[in-house]
Amino acid sequence: MVSNASALGRNGIHDFLLVRATAIVITLYIVYMVVFFATAGELTWELWTGFFASAFTKVFTLLTLFSILIHAWIGLWQVLTDYVKPLAIRMILQLAIVVTLLVYVIYGFVVVWGV
Repeated sequence: MVSNASALGRNGIHDFLLVRATAIVITLYIVYMVVFFATAGELTWELWTGFFASAFTKVFTLLTLFSILIHAWIGLWQVLTDYVKPLAIRMILQLAIVVTLLVYVIYGFVVVWGV
């Protein structure tokens, strides 16, 4: 059995299930936001901050951010492993992607819990 330290899942099936599960979370969040925008009427600062003051919205947003991180990492890892053959270049790109995704999640955490 061959393992790869930069892969997120334990194997291909695990990655497949993670991508599908995160896609469901992302889709549900999109539906949640569309319903909010469709039913909100005129969008004001008070309405927006009130919406994100809800613990459910904050937790759901962070769950979605983590889902995006996992989903993006698995997809980009697969693309890089398939198409970038030089190991040094692939590792540099993977490091850049991981740092970028972590910055997005940390910034999202600060924004969501700062409201």
